Amino acid sequence: MSTIAENIAKVGVRIREAAQASGRDCASIGLLAVSKTKPATAIRAAFEAGLRDFGENYLQEALDKQLELRELPLVWHFIGPIQSNKTRSIAEHFHWVHSVDRLKVAQRLNEQRPAHLPALNICLQVNVSGEASKAGCTPDALAELAAAIGNLPRLHLRGLMAIPEPTDDPLVQRATFERVRELQQGLGLNLDTLSMGMSQDLEAAIAAGATWVRIGSALFGARDYTSSP
Repeated sequence: MSTIAENIAKVGVRIREAAQASGRDCASIGLLAVSKTKPATAIRAAFEAGLRDFGENYLQEALDKQLELRELPLVWHFIGPIQSNKTRSIAEHFHWVHSVDRLKVAQRLNEQRPAHLPALNICLQVNVSGEASKAGCTPDALAELAAAIGNLPRLHLRGLMAIPEPTDDPLVQRATFERVRELQQGLGLNLDTLSMGMSQDLEAAIAAGATWVRIGSALFGARDYTSSP
């Protein structure tokens, strides 16, 4: 069985090769380790192998891990759906939030972000494939939401996040990711982040301009949801 360190090295090779194929600087692409359902020991192993950024979907699970790993200089990203009654804890305990999709949530995060912390890095989640089962604002609503968030002083709008409909067709993958990039460019704002691409499609995402690829199973193995919320 591959170790987490070995898996990180393999994913690093994929990222470097995809960057080279696209004529991009590998340093412009961040590896966000999706650690949901994985124990703190796995995060510690990934940290020891060089990773610093970790993405969590479930708030209470994330808070428990943060407490257990509080001595480590980790950067925490919230990447799951956001319930209004969870915004205070998210605003207080995370460096990034990738899954903002409505103004009410953004306003609450802004109001509840502690004054002693820097502005919270925000990505707007866009439902680029139009799936009814997926969170995210519609492409048509994106400009209005981005403009409103730009007026919230405790938030720093960085870019867009997307979870496209799964497909094994690399051409479809790339076309969908390029649509996300076009939506971002169409906003006409100074945004630097595209959070898109996972274990099965990171190459297509990098070709389309991803700056964060969110990788879980390729680093930690298959997820066990039996003990998760």
